[in-house]
Amino acid sequence: MAKAPARKTSKTTRVAILGFGTVGSSVAQLLRAQRFAGIELTHIYNRGVERKRTGATAKGLGAGIVWTEDINDVLRSKVDVIIETIGGIDPIEGWLKAALKSGKHVVTANKQLIAYKGAELARLARANNRVLVYNAAVAGGVPVIPATLHGLQGDRITRLSGILNGTCNFMLSHMEHGAEYADVLKQAQAAGYAEADPSADVDGYDARAKLCILVRAAMQTGISPDDVPAQTIRTIAAIDFQYAKELGCTVRQIACAELRDNVIHARVGPMLVPKSSPIAWSHGTQNMVVTSGRYGGDVVFSGHGAGGNPTAVAIVSDLLSVVHGATAVALPVRRRAVTGEFVAPHYLRFIVRDKPGIVSAISGALTKVGANIDSILQRPGYPKDALPFVVTTEPCRTSTVEKAVRLISKMDTMLEKPLCLQMLTDED
Repeated sequence: MAKAPARKTSKTTRVAILGFGTVGSSVAQLLRAQRFAGIELTHIYNRGVERKRTGATAKGLGAGIVWTEDINDVLRSKVDVIIETIGGIDPIEGWLKAALKSGKHVVTANKQLIAYKGAELARLARANNRVLVYNAAVAGGVPVIPATLHGLQGDRITRLSGILNGTCNFMLSHMEHGAEYADVLKQAQAAGYAEADPSADVDGYDARAKLCILVRAAMQTGISPDDVPAQTIRTIAAIDFQYAKELGCTVRQIACAELRDNVIHARVGPMLVPKSSPIAWSHGTQNMVVTSGRYGGDVVFSGHGAGGNPTAVAIVSDLLSVVHGATAVALPVRRRAVTGEFVAPHYLRFIVRDKPGIVSAISGALTKVGANIDSILQRPGYPKDALPFVVTTEPCRTSTVEKAVRLISKMDTMLEKPLCLQMLTDED
């Protein structure tokens, strides 16, 4: 968003919040605590609104607020700005289109909606002389989108990489100390970081949507989340952190995109990260984004990316930018081909019934597709009938190592599908 001179007016800006869950209630509480001059919260929409209105988080918000479960009460009102915190695409897309057409500005943290429909909504906002702001959709309270739009537009960003999902970072950084996936998932759910159905987080869909938004902002390229491969963290086990440590690495869910030869190379999934990388230093719910520019080099953004308060700070900051006369940056977004192909070393973890010739067979499968072994690791103390060991490869194409995995999976000694993770290097 580009800041215009502040308007000299005493006009009150009327605000509605759609959704009174963790984020929406945090926004309302922040507005109450900060008491920003000229901003009035007038409407709150939520399904089953009576339960929300009488709950503890609603206390102290003021008697003049209209609580409703009819979206038309908001759309037909004289509200100036709608803050959307519900998430999802349907029916939210239709509601926000109606809001923009009726002369309301929109602030949203809805990463799926912006990833899939953001360009269309931005055009509609401009056509109606309104503002659509979504800086809170990526990295929670870390202002990576406005910093990219304003601070890095003079550069040519060629690579983005980092941690865009605080829930997965919470889980994986706890697994680093020996916990197993099922146990840390329960912890994340108990802490309110993971939903009862954690698929959006652990299977990479949340981070993938955020990556697409960042690619649009930093590389002026529109890509669909459906074109970006996403790998789950469900298959990561405590043993992988032990082997990663031997390799001087840890494991994190990484979202990365690289512009090379006019093609976007993009992928989301658990990867081995060198301990020397700033990305490896991120723990708990922190997010971290590293942008690499042709002229300005690397820039690192870091902060808390999960939870109501960090996201509420970003949303309220977006609201204030609208109140103070922000105008939209019209990005020259273009379409480019998208691929999940990278050239990188890979980590392959196997669980086997041990017998002579296994390493030779694995080496043969890799040689057959044109990949070379870099190292072999086998920790002592595991039973021969369920033996975990690891092979790392020299840098090779993603598709090459995936062909090898398909061949190796057919070996009768394999007890489960081999785990294949891309390995970041210090250069990344």
